Amino acid sequence: MKRNYGFAYAAPQALWLTVFFAAPILIIIVYSFLKKGLYGGVEPQFSLEAYSALANPTLLAVAFRTLWVSVAATVLTILIALPCGYSIARARNQAVRLFLVIVPFWTNFLVRIYAWIAILGNEGFLNHALRFLGFRAEGYQFLYNQGAVILVLIYMYLPYAILPLFSTIDKFDFSLLEAARDLGASRMQSYVRVMLPNIKPGIFTAVLFTFIPIFGAYAVPLLIGGKDSYMLGNVIADQVTKTRNWPLASSISMTVTLITAILVFLFALRKPKEQKLVRDQEALSQSVSGGAA
Repeated sequence: MKRNYGFAYAAPQALWLTVFFAAPILIIIVYSFLKKGLYGGVEPQFSLEAYSALANPTLLAVAFRTLWVSVAATVLTILIALPCGYSIARARNQAVRLFLVIVPFWTNFLVRIYAWIAILGNEGFLNHALRFLGFRAEGYQFLYNQGAVILVLIYMYLPYAILPLFSTIDKFDFSLLEAARDLGASRMQSYVRVMLPNIKPGIFTAVLFTFIPIFGAYAVPLLIGGKDSYMLGNVIADQVTKTRNWPLASSISMTVTLITAILVFLFALRKPKEQKLVRDQEALSQSVSGGAA
């Protein structure tokens, strides 16, 4: 008689997810519906004050700023990652180039942020270089603005976009581009009308892997940005550590988590479409090869 050991194999993972994922989420959900304590923390009294506070104009302004910065950084990251992933997929030394993409992960997150501060600061490398070239002596304010935050966020999360794009482009049949050129399409048209539709799953994955962490970013806006770069991650941290308004911090966290869950759900819905797209691409590739023969 065969014994089913599936439960025993899955039990450690289920316990891990319950203790370190489900339980904290449950605590945050409960806290978001409780009343703020007089001296911080929570009181065991049901309240919707935390969610009604989300309509505060100041908080809404921060939310729209967070959305704007996240969308801008994600779009620019994808635009940079696309040619990078394409060049790696077409290169002979793929392992070397992938190694160069992964190398930044070996350095601590904060070390990389402070490296950018050393580059963009008033007495940083970039201003010293501009002074040497004869620009104004007082230098330029590259730090503590939204532009600096977007720049550093792009640098931080660019590998998260390059890797899934490379993985998808590497499976693409590049003979389809040659077939499109033979049919009269320009080089750009062949990329836009043939390659991009076939690598949509990789683009969607790259957007997902980039937008979600950027939307909840905390360290980069805190260290690189100024007063116009305050994001929801900073609001959550301040509500927990400074004002000790745990219900408000929990309600904001739940809103961010809900947005993240919706994006993940949309990604899951695209999986069947992705598999169908791969089958269609293989069929089209075979037909092109047969026609060429």
